[in-house]
This record gives sequence, C-alpha cells and structure tokens, in this order.
Amino acid sequence: MATGKVLVVEDDDSLRRVTQLHLEKLGFSTTATATAEEALRIMGKSPYDVLLTDLHLPGLSGIDLLKKVKTEYPDTIVIVITAFATVVSAVEAMKSGAYDYITKPLHHHELNELLRRAIDHQQLRQEVGLLRSALDQKYGFEQIVGSSSRFAHTISLASRAAASDATVLITGATGTGKELLAKAIHFRSSRKARPMVTINCGAIPRDLLESELFGHVKGSFTGALTHKQGRVEAADGGTVFLDEIGEMPFELQVRILRLIQEREIDKVGSTAPTKVDVRIIAATHRNIEAMVEDGSFREDLYYRLAVVPIQIPPLRERPSDILELVQHFFEVGKQKHNRPSLRLPPELLPLFSAYSWPGNVRQVENLIERLIVLCDGNEITVNDLPEPMRATAISDDLIHIELPPQGLDLEAVEKELITKALRKFDGNQTKAAAYLNLSRKTFLYRLEKFGIVTRAAAGASSVGAAVQEPT
Repeated sequence: MATGKVLVVEDDDSLRRVTQLHLEKLGFSTTATATAEEALRIMGKSPYDVLLTDLHLPGLSGIDLLKKVKTEYPDTIVIVITAFATVVSAVEAMKSGAYDYITKPLHHHELNELLRRAIDHQQLRQEVGLLRSALDQKYGFEQIVGSSSRFAHTISLASRAAASDATVLITGATGTGKELLAKAIHFRSSRKARPMVTINCGAIPRDLLESELFGHVKGSFTGALTHKQGRVEAADGGTVFLDEIGEMPFELQVRILRLIQEREIDKVGSTAPTKVDVRIIAATHRNIEAMVEDGSFREDLYYRLAVVPIQIPPLRERPSDILELVQHFFEVGKQKHNRPSLRLPPELLPLFSAYSWPGNVRQVENLIERLIVLCDGNEITVNDLPEPMRATAISDDLIHIELPPQGLDLEAVEKELITKALRKFDGNQTKAAAYLNLSRKTFLYRLEKFGIVTRAAAGASSVGAAVQEPT
C-alpha cells in the first residue's frame, strides 16, 4: 500500500471523485477540491506531500497555483494535469517548478507509477535534508572545541571565509585540526549540498598524483584501459581540499594554479580542457613562505591560495583549551567504549595542563581514548598516565616549600630531591631520572657527585631501604 498525503485539484466533478477514490484505494490520504483558491486554504491548515492539479481551473489557474505552492510550500511536489498534451503547457509547468505532468484522460497505472516516483523523490529529499543537518551538526564550527582568545580569532576568520567562495590556506602544526576546520568551512558554505573531496598531496605516489587529481582518458598510458574521472571533477560544484599542499610536486603546482585561475583541468591524454566549478581549500604544516623563498613552492600559486590565510595555533600557545579538550574527549570516549562510570579525578587535571602536547589536539584525543580503553578500575590514576606526563608532576613537599630568610644550600636541596625520587621508585634509577626529567648520564653523574649509593629494594622492609646515603 502507498503512503503519503495527496491534494487533488480538478474542476471536473466526475474525474475528481474517481481520482480521489482510486488514490484512497491505493492507501494515500487524499483530499479533493475544485478550485485553486480552496486548495490554498486547505494547504494553509495542513501540509501535503503531493499536489495533483489541473492546469485549467476556474479563477486562479493551475500555473498560478503551482507558482504559489512552490513559493509557500517548497517541500510539496506538484504534478500537473492537462488535457492539452502540448509542449508549451508542459514546458511552462516544468519551468515553474512542477515535478512532472500527466495528460487526460488519466490512466490509473500511469498515475500510480508517477505518484510512486514522486513520493520516493520526496522521501529521498527528506533523507538528504536530515543527512545535511547531521553533517552540519557534526562538522559545524560549534563542534570545534576551544574557547581561548587566540582560537576564537581563528574560528571567527574561518566563519567569515565560509560565507564567501574565496580560496583558503590553512596552516598549523600536525594534529591541530586543519581538516576539521576545512570541513566546517565547506559545510557552512553555499556549496554544502555538493561533495567535499579531500586529496592528501603527500599520500598519493608522485607518478599517480596527476591522474588521481585530473583523471585520464582511455589509452593515455599503459594500463589506462578505461576513462577515469579525477577527484577534482568529482567535486564539481563543491569543494576540493588539498591537504598537505606543501608536498605537491613542483611540476604539478602550475596545474593547480590553472585550476584556480581558469576553472578548468586537463585530463591525462586529453586534447581539450574540462571546465569545473570547485572551491579550493588548502592546508599544510610546512612553512610555505620559506618554501617560496628557497624556490620549492611557486610564489604565484602561494598568493592564489592565500586569499584567506588562516593559522591554527598549536595547543601549547592556547593552554586554556587543553582541559576543555580533555573533558570533551573523555565524555565522548566514555560513550564510545561504554564506560559511563569511569572517572577522571580533578587532581590529575593539572598534569594535563602542564604537558606541552607536541602532537596537539590529535595527541589529546588519542591519549584520552587509550586511557579509557586500558584503565582497569573505575578511576584513572597517575600511574595510568604516560611517563612524560608523570614527569611533570610536582610533589606536595615542593608545592609548599618556603625560602628561608637566611638562604639555603641548593646542592643539598638537589641531593634531597634525588634521594626522594629514588625512594619513590624503589631505587629504580631509570624511573627516578625520568621523573626528574634528567638524562640517565646526568642522573648517574649526580649520584656519584653526592655519594648516593643505591641497592636492590627486593626484600627491603621499607621503600627507604632502596637508597643508602653515606654516613
């Protein structure tokens, strides 16, 4: 049985009643009326999936009704009925937004098929709309975590760039989220209904990159058995994201320049260019200006790419964003791995803030997920953290230290710290050295300097037995 709401507008009483009965037998919820004016009043009270209307009506015509419905109810599919199977009436209706037309006398099997396709089309449009909404929510600027002033400036620039069709160059260290920002720009642009195609310029072999980008024609080289559409052409109407543009071979850079300037590409083996309509967003972790200086990157391409330059600052330059990211990834990870009761104690948060995060946001995300997966209990402890993070911890004794007015012996303090670090790790020199952020060579030098002798802690009655100071 069919489903959906259909409004029939037909001034022929007999045809209107027969059509309504037929549609109701098929399972459609059907309303019928004789005039366009009444149809508009009915639609004002409740939306309809399909409007089936005669073109020739008393008063307001079917074409006028079609135009009003497409303006006021754009989601309603309109099918027109005409007794005049002329090209003129059909073309005018289609130009005004009709989905299709059908001629009198109506044949039920033809009407059935047309309505089925119309309802399928309606459902597909709704699904696409939901998908686009989900993508907007997933990749929108609101989903990018970080509220520091420096990062807020970056988001502001990207948001303004999204409203235009300008070429964008995103720079930033590895792991800062350049692709995520590019996706946010695309999905907030007028091109969001079309594809965003990502091309990692450093991941595709040099000898295949040209064909991957621009496509090739059959027989253009050994192994080219068929025509192939390139990724740029696949993004027609949408966005091409050139990730790691700094890895683009010099000889191909001129091809990208032509794409930006002329909006056309040359397929490998083709004798004629192909027009494309794409927006270019590029990104790199490299210093493109330095590459221009040393001649490894084309200056003219750089200026074409950097119409809107956006730099994502590394995490070490926006420390206030670290805990926000930690909390975000922790909540997301708990849901993903079904660990709702897992806790991240507040006393551990300073260790996250103090760490430099050389891998930036990606490193934070990966570490949090690893902690969630590997933690045995219901609470993450300092021992679950990687050694470099534990090395940033400061003992409670040092937190409350006060400088005496008469001064102090720095070497004595250093000796005390080394002794306590050895006790903390049961005499393990490697762990104690890492805890104090010292190389093993430097640590051994200090042990010798201060005459600190270590011995195995096995069988010792206390941790302190692992360290023996000179008497």
